[in-house]
Amino acid sequence: MPDTATPPAPAYQVLARKYRPETFADLVGQDAMVRTLKNAFAADRIAQAFIMTGIRGTGKTTTARIIAKGMNCVGPDGTGGPTTEPCGVCEHCRAIMEGRHVDVLEMDAASRTGVNDIREIIDSVHYRAASARYKIYIIDEVHMLSTSAFNALLKTLEEPPPHVKFIFATTEIRKVPVTVLSRCQRFDLRRIEPEVMIALLRKIAAAESAQITDDALALITRAAEGSARDATSLLDQAISHGAGETTAPQVRAMLGLADRGRVLDLFDMILRGAAAEALAELQSQYAEGADPLAVLRDLAEITHWVSVVKITPEAVDDPTIGPDERARGGDMAGRIPMRALTRLWQMLLKALEEVSAAPNAMMAAEMAIIRLTHVADLPDPEALIRKVQAAQAAGDFTRSASPAAAPAGVTANAAHAPRALRSGMVTARGAVAVAALAGDPAPDALAGYPDFQSVVELIRRMRDMRLLLEVETHVRLVRYSPGRIEFQPTPDAPRDLAPRLADRLRGWTGGARWAVSVVDQGGGPTIAEKRAEREAAEIATARQNPVVQAILSVVPGAPISVRHEIPPAPPEPAEGETPAEDLHGPSDGPVSAVEEWDPFEDEE
Repeated sequence: MPDTATPPAPAYQVLARKYRPETFADLVGQDAMVRTLKNAFAADRIAQAFIMTGIRGTGKTTTARIIAKGMNCVGPDGTGGPTTEPCGVCEHCRAIMEGRHVDVLEMDAASRTGVNDIREIIDSVHYRAASARYKIYIIDEVHMLSTSAFNALLKTLEEPPPHVKFIFATTEIRKVPVTVLSRCQRFDLRRIEPEVMIALLRKIAAAESAQITDDALALITRAAEGSARDATSLLDQAISHGAGETTAPQVRAMLGLADRGRVLDLFDMILRGAAAEALAELQSQYAEGADPLAVLRDLAEITHWVSVVKITPEAVDDPTIGPDERARGGDMAGRIPMRALTRLWQMLLKALEEVSAAPNAMMAAEMAIIRLTHVADLPDPEALIRKVQAAQAAGDFTRSASPAAAPAGVTANAAHAPRALRSGMVTARGAVAVAALAGDPAPDALAGYPDFQSVVELIRRMRDMRLLLEVETHVRLVRYSPGRIEFQPTPDAPRDLAPRLADRLRGWTGGARWAVSVVDQGGGPTIAEKRAEREAAEIATARQNPVVQAILSVVPGAPISVRHEIPPAPPEPAEGETPAEDLHGPSDGPVSAVEEWDPFEDEE
């Protein structure tokens, strides 16, 4: 009776293996390497050893097998030689493709790392190939070999027999000793570009009669990060997940990603400082299955993308990004300052670490969002420095004043002012600075400098002692008006005094323009000369005092200096006590705080 049993259906093969490249023409995104290998085969300049490096899934082991097939291919008629276009039908091509060729040995260095495993290869290289043209050793993840194994392989790798070829593959090229690299031809397999990857996935989907939207392919391409194997595996999973036409929301749910549009909404809420709205949006996405860590990762990705678009506007044409996202990203890049983006990037990196280590990821993500929204509206450091300098230039910060004396409207924004302002350490003269820091409009920056002496006092308050000494010693003032200084320098004045003075004043007065010019004549005496002249006159007057003359008669040549003392304020009267002014009448003038001293009093 004839056997009518149905033959078993072939086992399912995943797409990453089913559509694995069989020839160099099937490799995508590696044109430079393919061109080099084709030229080497055509010129019969096949190296003794190759090393393939690149990220996972770019075709390192696949390329090694294609090279092995090309070296050993004999063509359909059995008379062919080494070629970059293996026929795929001869015995050697089929055996290598199925992984059963006796002369093409594949070894996983991750599981066989010792020197004994390499010693087996060294002992076998002396025997010719059993049936093929070359004996080929393919060592995958070669960086996992031990130091002793690498050292044992060096001599054989440098001078192998003519019938032996080595092909290495690794993802960590820096871990391979340079002594091994110098004996191999190195090929760096690049990440596959998004356009090429989308075209490859679309071709595979058509071959599988699968319906999948372009937005879904873009999501898969972005998640694969340039790895063809990862992209093909994700496509295989997406086709099964879709059960019909696979759409972007289905792929996003499969990958655990948040809706890109909603992440952009969250990003905009953070930049506006809307903490309550941002928290509500995060909780809504979390309720719909989004991973908090994935949301923060998407925020960091958007921050990076918007920053790149701000620097290079053509980056907005990324094929993995939809038209709506491109429009919103271009708008954000135009209105968000780079300082805010870089600050957001740094804080998101820190938040990713915190969420990864936190026992409750959602709580950590919420705290990160709150922190981001509160930092979003802070002024940039340059503007803050200008405000502080303006505040310091407008008043004395070292004398305390009652907080009740602050002008109206200052306390409303006290949280944004420096600590010295919040503690009340500011006088009435510093009211304009407080107003500037609190966000109120400041008066004219030059109104507080009606004469040159006010400029000198500003330099003294800013504690620039070098500039103060140079102004007092070398500036002979010719003409002054607020914002304009014209002076004649002394012969020994620094050459850069005028531009340095203008630059300092501009910084201290909030960017107000100061014109400082130098002339050859017409200048009056310097401040130091006036001070010296005044002190000389005071000393001459003091010498006419009988007391001073008496002292000089006893101590000839004693130095004389003049000091002006401010009389102390009268003490506050006790409760119920009559003030001294009411008892003795108003004072006709200042009361001297220095008592006269008679040098001859002790002798009497």
